[in-house]
Amino acid sequence: MRGKIGFSKFNCQKTLFRIKKFWQYLVLCLVFHDGIAQSASLQMGARANGMAYASSCLSDVWSLTNNIGGLAKADQTVVAFSYHAVPSFKFFNRMAAVFAIPVKSGVAGASVFRFGDNLYNEQIVSLGFANSFGLASLGVKVNYVQYHAEGLGTNTAFTVSFGGIAELTSQISIGAHIVNINQPVINELTEERIPTRLIAGMAFKPSDKVIIITEIEKDLEHSATWKTGLEYQVVKKIAFRTGFNLNPEIAFFGIGFKPRNFVLDYALQFNNPLGLSHQATVAYQFKHK
Repeated sequence: MRGKIGFSKFNCQKTLFRIKKFWQYLVLCLVFHDGIAQSASLQMGARANGMAYASSCLSDVWSLTNNIGGLAKADQTVVAFSYHAVPSFKFFNRMAAVFAIPVKSGVAGASVFRFGDNLYNEQIVSLGFANSFGLASLGVKVNYVQYHAEGLGTNTAFTVSFGGIAELTSQISIGAHIVNINQPVINELTEERIPTRLIAGMAFKPSDKVIIITEIEKDLEHSATWKTGLEYQVVKKIAFRTGFNLNPEIAFFGIGFKPRNFVLDYALQFNNPLGLSHQATVAYQFKHK
């Protein structure tokens, strides 16, 4: 009798697990209603996250996943890791690692990115290069993209992204970048293409401690998103950040801490239906001899 009860309990747990997986898959399909063509955002880094991902004019190691043109300003070898957690929908979690090194002719970098779980995931490996030309910084990035869905197999493609930042004055700069400019076909049967995004923005620095960035992001097949972010450096090693997105409406907050060679950043964002999500980033800067 006890064995039958145990076997019945096991079957019940197995059934509940299947129901949970089905529910996750259903939610995934509802959110990404256009399937593969509605890819996860590659923008990463808790600094950019705290500023509402208004990152078109930011210059740091995370320019590898944001505006590749900003990588040209990196003057130290840097390695960094970031994890974005969505507690209410764990299969939306994202993670990325980046590496950048100044070379004779500019700055070279590499990054890896993963979104999703075993049921559905997107993985991307990128190589980028950027350099400064007078007032402008330009960069290009090549990505190897892999989509995997349980029961549907794996699709891969190469994409190219391009970006740049121009400093008009000591207080004003503009930035723009194109993600997946070649828009490759990811599924020959359905002729689905990896989406192309256009982002353009402007940064205003009223002082050495404050930077305000506003930008427009446009997916070629979807409505535009307006982003605005602010960073205030309270003291040399601590910075506070905030920002918002319109369409969809999202609020962002963040904090940064820079002890010696380390850079520690945390960001919090809130929107419906995902609720609260968190991103933590750690970076290490190698000092040149």
